[in-house]
Amino acid sequence: MTVSDDTLTIFMYPWFGMGHLTPYLLTANKLATRGHKVFIVVPPKAQSKLHPLNLHPDLIHFIPISLPRVDGLRPDAQTTNDATIGETDLLLHALDLTQPAIESMLRDLKPHFVFFDFMHWLPALVRRLGLGTKTVYYSAVNPAAVGFLLAQGSSVEDLMNGPPGFPPSMKLYKHAALELKWFTTARESRSGMTRRQRVMNGMCESDAIGFKTCKETEGVYCQFLENKLKKPILLAGPMVPKLQSNSTLELEEKWATWLAKFKPKTVILCSFGSENFVEKDQYQQLLLGLELTGLPFVVAMKPPPGVDSIEEALPNGFKERIGERGFAYGGWIPQAQILNHPNVGCFVTHCGYGSSWEGLMSECQLVLLPVRGDPYVNAKWLSGDLGVGVEVEKGDEDGWFSKEAVCEAVMAAMGDESEVGKRVRAKHDEWRKLLFGQGFEDAYLDHFIHDLSALYAK
Repeated sequence: MTVSDDTLTIFMYPWFGMGHLTPYLLTANKLATRGHKVFIVVPPKAQSKLHPLNLHPDLIHFIPISLPRVDGLRPDAQTTNDATIGETDLLLHALDLTQPAIESMLRDLKPHFVFFDFMHWLPALVRRLGLGTKTVYYSAVNPAAVGFLLAQGSSVEDLMNGPPGFPPSMKLYKHAALELKWFTTARESRSGMTRRQRVMNGMCESDAIGFKTCKETEGVYCQFLENKLKKPILLAGPMVPKLQSNSTLELEEKWATWLAKFKPKTVILCSFGSENFVEKDQYQQLLLGLELTGLPFVVAMKPPPGVDSIEEALPNGFKERIGERGFAYGGWIPQAQILNHPNVGCFVTHCGYGSSWEGLMSECQLVLLPVRGDPYVNAKWLSGDLGVGVEVEKGDEDGWFSKEAVCEAVMAAMGDESEVGKRVRAKHDEWRKLLFGQGFEDAYLDHFIHDLSALYAK
């Protein structure tokens, strides 16, 4: 099969976190512009959030799936956004139990490709069906972070220095190396697998590995993985909603009304994705630090552990002091649309890979505050490799940050007279000019489809 004489049918089964579902859908949008058909397995509750991002409903079809009952997992917990901290492993186990349903779908659809990430059992299932389908581990994680996964047998000191062959910019603080090691080696409650085993099994069993990135930003890490894993590495180019201009992406009235109260480029958006959280004392330091800036802000994050609601976690007197200048929110937000609002000027991000790209492609100043797992690697990529963000200073041993550190990082990034701010703004502008350059996105998409076609023909 070649691109010129046939179209692809692609079946996608991402992990049910919005940071995974969204990039899969954005990739589907790009493939659909070339006439390819995509089926995406989604949790029913997420369809309303994903629907506005589906720009080609004639070619991109959502397949809602009912999750098997798992003891301890509430029936309404379908994504990481509505699962509690303790339910995330149970949600993953529920997805593992969908194998019979997925097998039935694959027999009916007979796709050319299956794209997946955490469902490591898919390559074996696909081979057993004998349909000629190829599998692609399509990562929602930075290729540099995958490189650290490969090095997980190393000591904490080795991880601090980065895998052999990584640039000096990818050195980690001690607390980051400790957190990364724990995050990838902690065992899941039901499967008994570590996160590293789940990811590596999927990658090693797949026919190819895909990333939503480009050589210009992460080429050294992609080459490292190709050499280590002996697998084709397919690059689809950057994927963010900014590239999908469409009237259906207008902000809800509640967000648009609040943002309209402020001056251009003055609002701070602090968003930590659907899976991340911080302890109560750190949550309060974050809010107090943003209060110290004197600027308007919104913080979107899960409630801290042991706290039932955001209201219970607020510092004393916070709401009375802040008024309408800022607020804390515990649910999902339309992050990409808010970032692109003209009155938003700063993005305090946990550095999830999808959020990192959304921030990079936006015009907002980036303040980097990773708290868990691979986002520590993404923060080093943004600040060290690309030079586009300011990291919040933390204790090297414990990773603790203060309200003063939060305020200082924001003001360094946003201040007109800040030398740091001038430097990161200039680098950010350079990268945006390249990534939005004429033909850049299309060239990567064409090459990606050509590589898929060649892989299927083998």
